[in-house]
Amino acid sequence: MKRVWLFSLICVLPFVSVGQVDKLFKKVKDKVNYRVDKNVNKAIDKSLDEAEQSVKNGGNSGGATSTSTNNNTAPNTPDNPTTSTVLKSYARYDFVPGEKVIYANDFATDNMGELPTGWNSNGSGAVVTISGQKGNWAQFYQNSVYLTDNKESFTENFTVEFDLILRRENPKAAFPVLAFGFFAAGTESTTSNDYLKEYAKNFATELKIQPYDNNASHIHYESLDAHKRFLNTDIKKTPELEKYFNKIIHVAMQVQKERLRIWMNEEKLYDLPKAIKAGTDFNQLFFAVKRYGGADSEVGYNVTNIKIAKGIPDTRHKLIDEGAFSTTGILFDVNTATIKPESNGVLTEIAGILKMHTEVKIKIVGHTDSDGSDASNLELSRKRSGAVKDALVKDFGIEASRIETEGKGESAPVADNKTKEGKAGNRRVEFIKL
Repeated sequence: MKRVWLFSLICVLPFVSVGQVDKLFKKVKDKVNYRVDKNVNKAIDKSLDEAEQSVKNGGNSGGATSTSTNNNTAPNTPDNPTTSTVLKSYARYDFVPGEKVIYANDFATDNMGELPTGWNSNGSGAVVTISGQKGNWAQFYQNSVYLTDNKESFTENFTVEFDLILRRENPKAAFPVLAFGFFAAGTESTTSNDYLKEYAKNFATELKIQPYDNNASHIHYESLDAHKRFLNTDIKKTPELEKYFNKIIHVAMQVQKERLRIWMNEEKLYDLPKAIKAGTDFNQLFFAVKRYGGADSEVGYNVTNIKIAKGIPDTRHKLIDEGAFSTTGILFDVNTATIKPESNGVLTEIAGILKMHTEVKIKIVGHTDSDGSDASNLELSRKRSGAVKDALVKDFGIEASRIETEGKGESAPVADNKTKEGKAGNRRVEFIKL
């Protein structure tokens, strides 16, 4: 049938005008697009029907649904902590966080349904929980800018991390554009209303994300100096983003003077040696949802576990020459001793030092913040130090006989447990040369 139709079309073409040919081909193209869209919609509807039936049968659809119930629990009060080595999926991840935490926020103490305490925005925003995910999340809405409550300088060397969810509850809803980065507020307040419309009035970095279906997602980075482009990159296709809809993406950024590197999960998206204007003093992290997509209730963005740390860890010098190295960069699932995959950069660095200095033996000491009971924190810290040893032995080939472990729970704080930043600094792993 298709051959007969094509033959008929070829026979007719010599007897029609150029304009008529254009119109004919446009009709054919529109017809093809309509049929493709129709088939795609049928496939989506079929998947939704299967997912719905799975839920009715007691399964789980896996979608991310915002709720108003606060299911957050104390991060160091385990029921049954388990031990696991670092996930293999982050084998290439080489990000190492800064030495000292200067800002941290997991929204654990914020009021549900309200903008995070101390933040500023020119639109709506709310702290929510997400079905199937742990902890509290800041939910962003369209055509809005968000400024954190940080007031401290990042210094010229620093790192920024946070967890991001590309939340979509309606598979047919289109994502708006998400932008995030950091800027220098100069002598003004970091939460000034002026920066809600002009966050690039001094100097700012901005990464724009546009998630799409059919492997069409893309990102774009630029630096802005007093609104003028300082560095502008080409649009970069990121088809893998589609795989992470409704899943956690760990975003990490590292600045070393003029150099900027950006990761999403284990993939290094950018390594830009001259992305930053020399001497820029950054002191604010911002998020902005631009343009319009589907309804806010159907599609949008959520973030949590924000951590900004300053300095560049000199791991080898501290461990080998000074005898001890402490890091907040080895992360664990809430209430467990399960190592998160984004810890791989720190573990790789430690393992490299131990392989270079084969005569060195170490003790791994786990520490927690003060949330939860003394006994549960002590037990959790012991299991976490054991998990780190297991990772170094099983994943990196370090001899078990070279490593001792200990847990100190909350008994040796290095910062004030009354602040979010202090708690983040106290949740650490220490390596001591024996």
